[in-house]
Amino acid sequence: MESEDRQTRKSNLRLLFEALVVGLVAGIVVGSFRWLIGQTLAMWQKGYQAAHANPALLWLLAGGVLASVIVSGFLVKQQPHAGGSGIPEVELQLQGKLQLAWWPVFWRKFIGGVLSIGSGLFLGREGPSIQLGSTVGQGVAQGFKASKSDSRVLLATGAASGLSAAFGAPLGGAMFIVEEVFHNFSPRVWLNALAGAIMANFVVSNVFGQTPVLAIDYKHSFPILQYWQLLLLGAFLGLIGRFYQWGLLNFSHVYQKIPVLPRWLHGIIPALILVPVMYYFPGYVGGGNNLILSLNQIHAVNVLVLIFLLRISFSIVSYDSGLPGGIFLPILTMGALLGAVYGQFMVDLGLLDQKLVVNLIIFSMAGLFSAIVRSPFTAIMLIAEMVGSLLHLMPLAVVSVAAYVVNELLGGVPIYESLAGRMQTKEDNDYVGEADQLTISIYEGSQLADHQVKDIAWPDRTLVRVIHRGQKDIIPNGNTKLLAGDLLVLEIDENQRGLVYDKMARLQEAKE
Repeated sequence: MESEDRQTRKSNLRLLFEALVVGLVAGIVVGSFRWLIGQTLAMWQKGYQAAHANPALLWLLAGGVLASVIVSGFLVKQQPHAGGSGIPEVELQLQGKLQLAWWPVFWRKFIGGVLSIGSGLFLGREGPSIQLGSTVGQGVAQGFKASKSDSRVLLATGAASGLSAAFGAPLGGAMFIVEEVFHNFSPRVWLNALAGAIMANFVVSNVFGQTPVLAIDYKHSFPILQYWQLLLLGAFLGLIGRFYQWGLLNFSHVYQKIPVLPRWLHGIIPALILVPVMYYFPGYVGGGNNLILSLNQIHAVNVLVLIFLLRISFSIVSYDSGLPGGIFLPILTMGALLGAVYGQFMVDLGLLDQKLVVNLIIFSMAGLFSAIVRSPFTAIMLIAEMVGSLLHLMPLAVVSVAAYVVNELLGGVPIYESLAGRMQTKEDNDYVGEADQLTISIYEGSQLADHQVKDIAWPDRTLVRVIHRGQKDIIPNGNTKLLAGDLLVLEIDENQRGLVYDKMARLQEAKE
């Protein structure tokens, strides 16, 4: 037994070391990606500024933007999974429903992302950063000849490291992976994901400094007697979030009805729209972090509404074109705008002090993210890290939960899960693969809790190998009772991973 414990510790330490390597490489890769996007966007903005003095230059800039999106689209044509956010792909890979070679995705996502996001389209760097990090995790796992189980942990670690490097938010990065992507709070996942995320953040902090990405200055706590405002704000965000989910999932049908453009050239449409937007409103383009930092200086509700309408419509048009780029930061930008709209409206009505509008801007970023992505814990932690303060955790939680609940009542679904569901994935029904493992957490109230192993309708050829219960490892038999909080290690066929994942998800649903 001592020999087995020693071997387990040695294996865990080796995996932790590999996770740190993933974090180091992901930090370098995503840090470079982040820097190049910033430099490219700044170059375009200077060009458009110069075009005001020399209008003929505008034609050259338009040609350059079109060339950028055409090249980026061609890369996506070569490897379709290099387009879009990349988060749905990571989810499907971890569920065993999608297998991708890391290198063809990696370099195309990097180059295509710099070209499309750096051009000023309303796309975020965080989704591509997560996918870049996951490909790094795959590459490191391949280099270390890791087992299939360890390879998935390293893939998840890379994804967390990518988000951490993109936003300087290691805790938010790790939480996003376990809450939204991996759907598993296994210690092997969150510990290594957190270690990699911390390492990645350390790397980028040496380049970009330790100032939070959204260092918004505010000095006043939100009064407890004004918390009714937070409930109204949360309901407002939940409603808008539901509309955005619907728009993002349905506008792609408009692109499909364009007969003259093949799919890989759909990026031309947002590029043509971008030229006049960049010319007249250069401060409103891109992911939106600079716009967020300037919102507290805009006090006119009608102006804020117009900016929001521009952001939400062009965000949908940009993302559904299929170019490499995410919706993560655009969602936060729209949330900040909605917080400013609501806050300034209440100020005009005499129901809110002007100095508290900045608080609502911060809270609304978490609220809209929680409504659309359906990850409230991640929303709270991410915004706390990005703003650089823990003083607003309670109001953040109130707005996030209210927005989540309203979106749920309106029939909203997690956006990344929905985007993943639109992808065609292959599930092989032949049991010809090697043995693999799947770790499942038992939730309170699920159909698994308080039942004996023999009473569960397990998927075919699924073996419950170990039950992790607290600090104990239990080798189960048919009479072993499963409890809420247990971690089950299932032995499955590698080609059935996606099928078993879905069946176990159904078993995790609440008892009727």
